[in-house]
Amino acid sequence: MSPEILCIIWFIILNVLLIGYAILDGFDLGVGIVHPFAAKTDTERRLVMNSIGPLWDGNEVWLVTFGGALFAMFPNAYASIFSAFYLPFVLLLFALIFRAVSLEFRSKRTSGAWRSFWDFLFFLGSTLSALLFGVAVGALMQGLNISELGDYQGTLLDMVTPFSLLVGLFTVALLAMHGSIYLYLKTEGELQERLHGWMWGTFYVYLAFFVVVTLYSTILVDASLKHFTDYPILWLVPMLNVLAIANIPRAISQHRPFYAFISSSCTIAALVFLFSAALYPNLLPATNNPDYAITIFNAASSPLTQKIGLIIVAIGMPLVLSYTILIYWTFRGKVELGEDSY
Repeated sequence: MSPEILCIIWFIILNVLLIGYAILDGFDLGVGIVHPFAAKTDTERRLVMNSIGPLWDGNEVWLVTFGGALFAMFPNAYASIFSAFYLPFVLLLFALIFRAVSLEFRSKRTSGAWRSFWDFLFFLGSTLSALLFGVAVGALMQGLNISELGDYQGTLLDMVTPFSLLVGLFTVALLAMHGSIYLYLKTEGELQERLHGWMWGTFYVYLAFFVVVTLYSTILVDASLKHFTDYPILWLVPMLNVLAIANIPRAISQHRPFYAFISSSCTIAALVFLFSAALYPNLLPATNNPDYAITIFNAASSPLTQKIGLIIVAIGMPLVLSYTILIYWTFRGKVELGEDSY
């Protein structure tokens, strides 16, 4: 197997891990975004938190695995990306920590002020995480000013452009919709009826951002369509994405939330795929000099390292998938509150 093929295989594996994380932890973040607005009482907010309580930490395994694979297989890219996005990643880390701590600490006391404080941190951590992920995607789509050695030459404010902010807000809207649909699946009664309206509301907000981001990226971001001429088959992805988006309101109106959830998951997968297709073969595009770009080829580990990594993936991925399937099957159905609930 040639070194080039190994690099492409690992690029595909990274995308599979990123798609898995975006879909699974995406609804976790979405639940956190909508929970202070959709849930009115303390019991309802406990139900919302318990809908993801057994799942959220397992979902984040996909992100940890993505980071580990990037570090092992493309160490130069890992070093440059993490140094360029150092402050945003630190903020992201704190946001994820506060979200997790909020789940664990909220029910330790019955005080209204105590629970409201952790509710706010749960919302803030979830929203900030989604926003930062989106801003990072937008910044990478536009490229960064990097040196020949891969060092970022700009500042944090240079990454915060109108496009990257727009993609950040778009990500918040997308995950809010995804989380609303998931919550509708897991709840019942008055809360579920209220969430029906939230599914519609978040869908319309997401659709508006989708149209604006699509137009902006198509017209002003060269990377978004650079491979479509050479590989016309790529047009199938945005076409399927549009069909998935169109099926969401159809499924909601027919009271088939599971199909709406599958459609929103397909939408997320398509968007991650299009993002990766826009970057390929770059992992960190350079705006000042294309020759300085960090690609999957010039940032790769040795072929031996990549081959050993494939063996680890062949052993580890079935275990991760088995655990994921088992945990979702075990906690299927409507969420209920018990003695050990959050």
